[in-house]
Amino acid sequence: MIDAFSRRIVALVRASYQRKNLLSTLALATTLVVAIGYLLVGALQVNPTRSTYQITIALPDSGGLLANQDVSVRGVPVGRIESLRITSTGVDAVANIASTVKIPAASAVRVSGLSAAGEQYIDFVPPSSSGPFLAAGSVVARDQATTPIPMSQLLADADGMLAQTDPSKLELIKKELSLSGEGPSKLTDIIDGGSFLISTLDAVLPETVSMLTSSRVVLTMLSDVNNGLATTSGNLDKVLKGITPMIGGYNRLVDQAPAMLSEVDGLFDDNSDTMVGLLGNLVTTAQLLYVRTPALNALFPNYRGSTVEAIGTAIREDGLWATVDIYPRYACEYGTPRRPPSQADYPEPFLYGYCRDTDQSVLVRGAHNAPRPPGDDTAGPPSGADLAATTDPTPKGRYTIPTPYGGPPLLIDPPR
Repeated sequence: MIDAFSRRIVALVRASYQRKNLLSTLALATTLVVAIGYLLVGALQVNPTRSTYQITIALPDSGGLLANQDVSVRGVPVGRIESLRITSTGVDAVANIASTVKIPAASAVRVSGLSAAGEQYIDFVPPSSSGPFLAAGSVVARDQATTPIPMSQLLADADGMLAQTDPSKLELIKKELSLSGEGPSKLTDIIDGGSFLISTLDAVLPETVSMLTSSRVVLTMLSDVNNGLATTSGNLDKVLKGITPMIGGYNRLVDQAPAMLSEVDGLFDDNSDTMVGLLGNLVTTAQLLYVRTPALNALFPNYRGSTVEAIGTAIREDGLWATVDIYPRYACEYGTPRRPPSQADYPEPFLYGYCRDTDQSVLVRGAHNAPRPPGDDTAGPPSGADLAATTDPTPKGRYTIPTPYGGPPLLIDPPR
């Protein structure tokens, strides 16, 4: 079987060799047909079986657009330009769009270029994917289309900018950039930064125009107060000249400040326990005072005048006027021994301090009249209690201040 198959292959090769001219001609013709088909379908995008619909795009000018250029939606080709017609108000571009593509009628249209050399095309930028959509015979309004700035207008606008350019300053920039080998890269960074700045400003063109308009007002105001700015600069110069001789003192302050701050830090560190307790007590005191603020305001009213004014109100109409209250003031008797206030000692407080008066019409808010459960006899001292008894002596601790007779000794001698 293998021998028969080999014989057939050899016979086929011999027959092809005898007809090599014919086979070469057929191969070249096939290659030509494939190349022409690739150019028509792949490069020129000619598809005789494709279904399209025709629309008209009204442009203010051609913008360098030519027939047979692409039509795209956000950069994706969807058709080609069939022809351009000149009208009294601009140019109408007739385009064939693939029937499978739906373009919203509210889409913005712009003529763009693939490169600086040209290769313009029409690009649709739809705001959304919802309808209505363009159909056969639709006309895109001229106010929806934009074209690139013509080269003539660009050169005319650049002429005004170049007229404001100082050649001497350009020469200075060139000299500065040529001082090192990094000059070309620096110039590239400057151009890239300028391009980025211009593209950013183009996106916020209304805000940029408003800023320039406001800047004119600000610069005009600065020009009006130029003399005042000069005076301010002179005064600042005098102030700085006055500060210059004080640099030595400032340096001394900087040198000595760390040691002083270390001492202060040590002071806080040594007294941290005491200060924590003090702060806790102050917090409690502040809370109590906050609750009793209305009472303190009533105790110290701000409508009271001076003593001289009070005496002035008592003396009037050729006489001295006074108010006498004959009502006896109530005083509670505790029954404890009395100590002379001039005795310079620090006795312990009495253990039992109960008011002997049992009349409930006085000292209504006293502890004696506080409500108690039945059988509670704590409103008075226990039976047989010694009213002269005092509390236990105060425990002596590390931070206890000694209280001998006459008071603790002074740390310094009093002035004589």
